[in-house]
Amino acid sequence: MLSVHGRKPAAIIVEPVARVFNKIGLSPNAVTLLGALVTSLIAVILIPSGYLIWAAILSGIFSAFDMVDGTMARMRGGGTKFGATLDATCDRITDGALFAAITWWLVYTYEAHQSLVAASLVVLISSQVISYVKARGEASGFRMVGGLVERPERLILGLVGIGLQGFGVPYAIDVAIWLLAAGSVITVVQRLLMASRAPQAQELIKAPEGAQEIAEKKTVEK
Repeated sequence: MLSVHGRKPAAIIVEPVARVFNKIGLSPNAVTLLGALVTSLIAVILIPSGYLIWAAILSGIFSAFDMVDGTMARMRGGGTKFGATLDATCDRITDGALFAAITWWLVYTYEAHQSLVAASLVVLISSQVISYVKARGEASGFRMVGGLVERPERLILGLVGIGLQGFGVPYAIDVAIWLLAAGSVITVVQRLLMASRAPQAQELIKAPEGAQEIAEKKTVEK
């Protein structure tokens, strides 16, 4: 939801930063890689070590690079297909690092109940599935816009949960994880429904490369 409606308010901060980065000669791809590297390191080092407040604050700041690189590219006249692929790949890495680190902390520090650990694993897996369904659907020509829990909601709920837990708010991470688990499963279903209802949904696709040769070989053998 926020990925659709939250860009204009964020532009007030993001656009000046993007202009500065362009001016000093940074490329959008460099910003993408830097943001992914730093965000992942923050998650996998600070969260398992118990520095939840700093992890939430710093992860939130560096996650904003996800908007900066795209804005930089638009200011330069448009992004490239490789840039879009790199950006999507780095998003998956940082999402995985964040929720893997949270799951690690739940198991080894928080001593969470098995059901909460399972819910956290659901979030970890479904975060990748949500993005994959969107990418695969768009590659098929579907319009895949929206969903209950997209990447911004996922990051906000996850970071707010660990941040509040760091401040001593009881069960803050529990509530965040369960909300994310439920919302993420719903979002997977939403996106599959979007794909199934697209005008092109029943169009036939080409067989994978090599499949036709295998089929012909089997026909000859018969």
